[in-house]
Amino acid sequence: MLVTGFVHRIDPVFADFGGVHFWWYGLSYTLGFFGTHLWLRRVRARIGLTLRDVYDLTLSFGLGTLIGGRAVEVIFYEWPYYSRHPGHIFWVWLGGMSTHGILLGAIVSIWIFCYVRGKSFLAIADELAIPGAFYMGMGRIGNFIDGQIVGRMTDVWWAVQFPDAEGFRHPVVLYDGIKNLMLIPLLLYVSKRGAARGIPTAHFILWYAFLRIFVDFYREYPTTLLGFATGQSFNLGMSLLGVFLLFWFSRKGRTPAALAPATADGKPKLWPRRFAFVLLLLFPTIIPSDWTQDVPARYGKRHPGMVHSRMYPAVHGAGSSSPSTVPVDRK
Repeated sequence: MLVTGFVHRIDPVFADFGGVHFWWYGLSYTLGFFGTHLWLRRVRARIGLTLRDVYDLTLSFGLGTLIGGRAVEVIFYEWPYYSRHPGHIFWVWLGGMSTHGILLGAIVSIWIFCYVRGKSFLAIADELAIPGAFYMGMGRIGNFIDGQIVGRMTDVWWAVQFPDAEGFRHPVVLYDGIKNLMLIPLLLYVSKRGAARGIPTAHFILWYAFLRIFVDFYREYPTTLLGFATGQSFNLGMSLLGVFLLFWFSRKGRTPAALAPATADGKPKLWPRRFAFVLLLLFPTIIPSDWTQDVPARYGKRHPGMVHSRMYPAVHGAGSSSPSTVPVDRK
């Protein structure tokens, strides 16, 4: 019998100005980008980056994660909706981001930066693995605050009753968030041992995905891919990739190759980059943690402005789903 439990009554919107809503989930991206930037400033000397490089890499990383998260969500999770409403693909304030897409976008953006600037991809990826784990942990906390991505029904004492789900359920996003944050000490330990290039990245890919397989057993996925729950298919593929990369990079020995020091870039004008960085920090705050079709239906009672806003066309009948037909779990 359930002894106690937490009834989720947290308002997912922390501010509302002129009909634009700002979400705790989106704020978790801001914290992740800011933490990544601070980390790069701290380690830039040992990976051969100038301060200008740090800003450019942060911007590339941020844009890559946002584009990747949105693209995978649209293609693999909500294509039936977006195929009928292609104009809404860019309307991120409607919701819809995939964590696996975020990881893919981050990898691609780092590779592009390194290719253009002639930097070591593995060296930078290894350094970004640590703030990456922090970023993913913050994202899951944001999911929980928004009251989304619920688990299976349970009677454990730490169960949570979410606003739009029946009964008490496993807080799977907190499980996943704690798992992500626990990767930080592991990655710090691996890095301090002087592992070969690529080893920290391989550990991040392996343990992020492999441990998430067990977390996701407590979830109810609404979509499938190759006969498996969509997210579990990605988890399995990433786990196998992590094992392969760990084996491959381990063959190269433990001592990483030395990097050339950052070359002086004079006194670059950083204000355009700083301005773009501020925009990067502000932009994600308009992104909610939810499916595209049901944001106003779920949050309209607390924030009636959503129901009457043209920013949320789903409530006006543009292919919307009622709350009763929308799955309670997501990505």
